[in-house]
Amino acid sequence: MNVTILDDYFDTLRTLDCFRKLDGHAVTVWNDHVQEIDALAARLEDTDALVLIRERTKIGGELLDRLPRLKLISQRSVYPHIDIASCTRLGIVVSSNMHSDTPSYAAAELTWALVLSAMREIPQNVATLKAGIWQIGVGHTLRGKTLGIFGYGRIGATVAGYGKAFGMKVLVWSREDSRERARVDGYDIAASKEEFFERCDVLSLHMRLVPATRGIVTAGDLTRMKKTALIVNTSRAGLIAPGALVAALEAGRPGMAAVDVFEEEPVTDPNHPLLRLSSVIATPHIGYVTYDEYELQFADIFDQIVAFAAGTPVNVVNPDVLEHRRA
Repeated sequence: MNVTILDDYFDTLRTLDCFRKLDGHAVTVWNDHVQEIDALAARLEDTDALVLIRERTKIGGELLDRLPRLKLISQRSVYPHIDIASCTRLGIVVSSNMHSDTPSYAAAELTWALVLSAMREIPQNVATLKAGIWQIGVGHTLRGKTLGIFGYGRIGATVAGYGKAFGMKVLVWSREDSRERARVDGYDIAASKEEFFERCDVLSLHMRLVPATRGIVTAGDLTRMKKTALIVNTSRAGLIAPGALVAALEAGRPGMAAVDVFEEEPVTDPNHPLLRLSSVIATPHIGYVTYDEYELQFADIFDQIVAFAAGTPVNVVNPDVLEHRRA
């Protein structure tokens, strides 16, 4: 099959051991990012199987209608960027291993790196030291402070464990069943969402972006936070109401933010509102971007292509398509 991989920014996938799973297929790798439909349609016109790296490129119905050869979209994790209904209508299989049995340790580790970096002002001190300035301020110790975990799933539970190891008091707010799991794991549960935002010194978001969670963090929630508090978002930007984070930081509650995700990606404008704020440290959506994580993810993604080529699709998220999938 003709396999196309989009958005492999650093041409990393060819260096992975699991890339050999695609031996025998014709593979085209694109290292830049485009979202214009005409450009994508031209790139993908001969594609049988499309590999997506998370949510970097949106695959909508207008584009899919222009790809008569496309038979399979193979990726990992959630798929809000794919028009599943159009895929089903057109006979295109979407395979995505939801890896429900393991957390992304890479994302959890980046979350903790951002917590430490923001609380100790590490990026600022590195930059000023290189500019010839010796120390620029005083940071905050984590031990004894309250770590809030909003969303107690696989990654949230892992980050809670990091907080406990650092001597923090862990406080959880989540859905009722998740709160019960956190209680069983020995963590405190906030009496209400309002209390949760008021008590946290560090508050980390760990939820999938679905209709029920879009904008779940409101402007009012943010105003309840301490002036010294840090909010961390390595999940999805849409969990916070549009414009609310910038406005809250400008008003001084919370005092700091550390983010790995943005409403529109990639961000290449240094004048982006979040990047202009000295109270913000930001990374370019690299929570899952490690060689180790890529080996795990793309072994699954390439296995899905091999299975489809053998006539036995796996991890199909639109099973209705199997009755009329493209041959």
